[in-house]
Parts: sequence; C-alpha cells; structure tokens
Amino acid sequence: MDRRKRLVVGGLWIAVALVMATTLDLGVPSSVSGAARLFVVVLALFLASVYLLDPWNVVSDPFRQE
Repeated sequence: MDRRKRLVVGGLWIAVALVMATTLDLGVPSSVSGAARLFVVVLALFLASVYLLDPWNVVSDPFRQE
C-alpha cells in the first residue's frame, strides 16, 4: 500500500475515533455501552497508528502481491 493510501485510511480511522469520542461522557464509563464506546475509540486509534506509522511493516510489505 503506498503512502498516500495509508494516509487516507489512517485519517479515516482518526475521524472514526473523533466521532465516537463525542459520544463518550467524561470520566470512567459506568455502563457496558460506555465501555464499548471507549473500546471502539481505542481500537480506532490503534488502527490509525498501524496505518500511519506501520511499525511492523504489515501494511507496506514489499513481498505481498496486491
């Protein structure tokens, strides 16, 4: 995956995290739905960091055929 596509996908995951973060209340979540929303935000930020930083060379593996 080239750099431009990785930036677009990483930006989309950041946008997902921002939208989900607007639904969270301040403080520690006290319900299951609040915990699930927090999990989605953390997961989206993790996926954004994988696409933007590519720390384990997962996204831009040169031997993978597309």
